[in-house]
Amino acid sequence: MRLSGKTICITGIGGFIGRRVAQLARERGMTVRGLDADPGRSRLAQNEGATVIVGDLMDERALDQALKGSDIVLHTAAIVREDGALADFRRSNVQGSVLVARRAQTAGVRAMIHLSSVMVYGFRFPPDVYEAGLYLGEDIPFCMTKFESEAARLRDNESPDQFGVVIIRPGDVYGPASEPWVVRPLELMRKGRFALVDGGMPIINHTYVDNLADGIFLSVEKEAWGEAFNITDGQATTFKEFYTRLAKLAGMGPPRILPAWLVKASVAAVNVVETMLRQPHIALPGGVEFIRRPHAYSIEKAREVLGYTPRVDLDTGLAHTEAWLKSEGLA
Repeated sequence: MRLSGKTICITGIGGFIGRRVAQLARERGMTVRGLDADPGRSRLAQNEGATVIVGDLMDERALDQALKGSDIVLHTAAIVREDGALADFRRSNVQGSVLVARRAQTAGVRAMIHLSSVMVYGFRFPPDVYEAGLYLGEDIPFCMTKFESEAARLRDNESPDQFGVVIIRPGDVYGPASEPWVVRPLELMRKGRFALVDGGMPIINHTYVDNLADGIFLSVEKEAWGEAFNITDGQATTFKEFYTRLAKLAGMGPPRILPAWLVKASVAAVNVVETMLRQPHIALPGGVEFIRRPHAYSIEKAREVLGYTPRVDLDTGLAHTEAWLKSEGLA
């Protein structure tokens, strides 16, 4: 499918990934529409040239307005947290994706790119796990509902000549304005609350946001309907190396390395205080598992089927991130 001249609708367009994909889509000659529940984030995306409808993902009227006239829908809107009520995750991540697919088909949208996550493989997976690997929810709401939403989406691909569906499983997506892998870790470092575990040797499957966008666009261009693809930078970098370099960019020393049980206990204790003070939790004990993953994920399928090659390496990605941190007064 030729992308130039096509209209893409992005759910969660005001988020880190949605907004960057919108910017890159316009560079490719696409018209961009979107849906976001946050008025402030919606204005930012709209000021950059997108037509944005402000509304909740479960609001059919708002969703229909956003999808109107679109050829492709990129579904990024989801709850992305380390823990929480499973019912909340299912409403957003599963029911929300079902509604987007249903309304998209009614609107005559040709294709849906469902943004999932490599977390469908859980925390204990073999080296270079590939797309047909074992799926492990591990009782983590985010992991469970990403897998459940994938299964629901692939059922929508029964008539790919009318409505094609592709599943994209990004790694740990970073870059300017990345909340989970840049902004929040640096905030925790400044508060003296950031630490790595297991000697800092687990693997971060960093994925520069522009590389992710390339994988998304390629999957549509190749019309890879019914397929799932891991998308990362294709590098096995330790958390210690990544966060030592990020901390240096922000003018801080290397992160502490502590036993996992101690980090979990410390986070839980801080959470108690935050709850008493009615403050939001910056970190949750379950988040420790996300920085203990032992291996890299395979991107060979994306290389072979899509012709995907990560064009932004870690040095370049961190340089772009540093420039953004300086522009925001964070470095």
